[in-house]
Amino acid sequence: MCGIFAYLNYQVTRTRKEIYETLVKGLLRLEYRGYDSAGIAVDGPKKTGNDNTICIIKTKGKVKALDEELYKKDSLDLEEKLGTHFGIAHTRWATHGEPSPVNSHPHRSDKGNEFVVIHNGIITNYKELRAYLINKGYEFESETDTEVIPKLTKYVYDNRENDGITFSTLVERVILQLEGAFALVFKSWHFPGEAVSTRRGSPLLIGVRSEQELTTDNIPIQYNSGEPVQEKNSHNRPDSSSPIDCVGDGRPVEYYFASDASAIIEHTNKVLYLEDNDIAVVKAGKLSILRVKHQVGEDPVRAIMTLQMELQQIMKGNFDAFMQKEIFEQPESVVNTMRGRICFDSNTVILGGLKDHLKEIKRCRRLIVIGCGTSFHAAVATRQVLEELTELSVMVELASDFLDRNTPVFRDDVCFFISQSGETADTLMALRYCKGQGALTVGVTNTVGSSICRETDCGVHVNAGPEIGVASTKAYTSQFVALIMFALMMSEDRLSRQQRRREIIEGLRVLPELIKKVLALDKKIKAIADELYEQKSLLVMGRGFHYATCLEGALKIKEITYMHSEGILAGELKHGPLALIDKDMPVIMIIMRDACYTKCQNALQQVTARSGRPIILCCQDDPEISQMAYHTIELPHTVDCLQGILSVIPLQLLSFHLAVLRGYDVDFPRNLAKSVTVE
Repeated sequence: MCGIFAYLNYQVTRTRKEIYETLVKGLLRLEYRGYDSAGIAVDGPKKTGNDNTICIIKTKGKVKALDEELYKKDSLDLEEKLGTHFGIAHTRWATHGEPSPVNSHPHRSDKGNEFVVIHNGIITNYKELRAYLINKGYEFESETDTEVIPKLTKYVYDNRENDGITFSTLVERVILQLEGAFALVFKSWHFPGEAVSTRRGSPLLIGVRSEQELTTDNIPIQYNSGEPVQEKNSHNRPDSSSPIDCVGDGRPVEYYFASDASAIIEHTNKVLYLEDNDIAVVKAGKLSILRVKHQVGEDPVRAIMTLQMELQQIMKGNFDAFMQKEIFEQPESVVNTMRGRICFDSNTVILGGLKDHLKEIKRCRRLIVIGCGTSFHAAVATRQVLEELTELSVMVELASDFLDRNTPVFRDDVCFFISQSGETADTLMALRYCKGQGALTVGVTNTVGSSICRETDCGVHVNAGPEIGVASTKAYTSQFVALIMFALMMSEDRLSRQQRRREIIEGLRVLPELIKKVLALDKKIKAIADELYEQKSLLVMGRGFHYATCLEGALKIKEITYMHSEGILAGELKHGPLALIDKDMPVIMIIMRDACYTKCQNALQQVTARSGRPIILCCQDDPEISQMAYHTIELPHTVDCLQGILSVIPLQLLSFHLAVLRGYDVDFPRNLAKSVTVE
């Protein structure tokens, strides 16, 4: 997940070195989010005939490398004092184009750096905009979706109706053409000392620091539709707003723009959170909030809030560990996986990375889905629906076992390789083996520019955002959703599958809200963990769509609690595992109202007949199952093939609480690495 940081000092004298240090420190505070390159844009040296220039410095790798690069610019006087200056900085996590300086942010409008932009999010119509701008003579230098934004800004500026156009008007016209999600900060040498920022679907906040009391803590929104709000005529939007319309009255003030409060809190605890489609403008030290039009029911003001939190708390989002934070990010991460790919109105799914190969995939003889650990479990979880919707033979393979067997692979096979990091050694070797056999290869990864991304013929980026915790959580559910979307895309032209497709797509539409309801059960799950944490072993049972959930839940418990745990297919209970059942053996059973409901009830009776005390994950309002349970965790009901996303989250939470109670490092368990790059 990219990181935005920008700093504007108005009539607060700072040396260029101090400005560099502020920008770099802001990026360092965002390092925990994960990134692969970094860059900044600041005012350049003054030149004869043109006092306004912008200097852009970008590097691949860590912020430290950028920091070193800054001091190599001999043309910039580090001790030069700047009374008013606006600098922008960014850490990039690749989504379009591999990590490289040219793909890094800030992106520029032209070689003269007239407009520069930093961006978090994804522009889904960038290909159309890019083609249009190329046709108009604009040249592109990167592979990113972001570059269309500064180019489009210059196009609007070049075709302005008069020279009096404001910076905010330019940005307003640009964002009306953008589709997707974004947080944006703009800088231009045409408008020195001005900052314009906006957001839609991606977070952005502004910190305000002043030695004197702020002129207001509530900023009325200024509109462009002519509608009065709070006795203001909203069509009146001068940039020289009066004090009641903005923060600042020409006195010294500093502004900090960031995608995360962790980058701001050390400078100020006064922050303003932008809402979707807000345009924040700083001109002559005054901060105003603009919108294109007023919507019924929206708050007509933006309040400056006082943060009461410490820096370390904010970096983890008020959570005790990054793993916990990532579990609670899943309502957002599954949306990011679906964003721009599913049209819920037309029930269509388009995975852009596979679109050009779709005919070839539909002609294949079988699908082979290969992964390790959690990625393997995502394949198991979706195998049944892949078989159902594609009507193809689907093999799910552990990469290491697949290689050990020298499995036959044919030219008319399609091989999927699933890996969070895209660098998993066994999976990568299996990929090379399948390529050597002539099969079409497809990557499903969470890391753009990784080896699997580069070496597969096509692929899907799951867009879960970087995971810091070694135990994968949100990447699993995003891989799950990505494979479901592939099945939906494959079955779009099958009339017999349309009702089923509509059910699944509707389930995906409401999935984020259902995940939030599951996360609300955290306290109950913590209470169950309080009873279990001294146990030495734990069994997790289920079948059908939930067998993968058992495997994944047991793996999470092994990874971070160091407790022995085993995921068991309930249909195999009487073929050995039943010997383990007694009153002292903790057993978690997943019993949902689906095709395996009656079969799972039979397994439950076998457990209770042996004095077992099962903890049951079941659907809400299932009294028959609840009566037989020692504890129940009641989950919202959804379409059967998506229920596994909801049922795995309680097991993620349980493993987290067990690890904390047992006194272990949740984020960095012993002996394990985030990316397994050796066999």
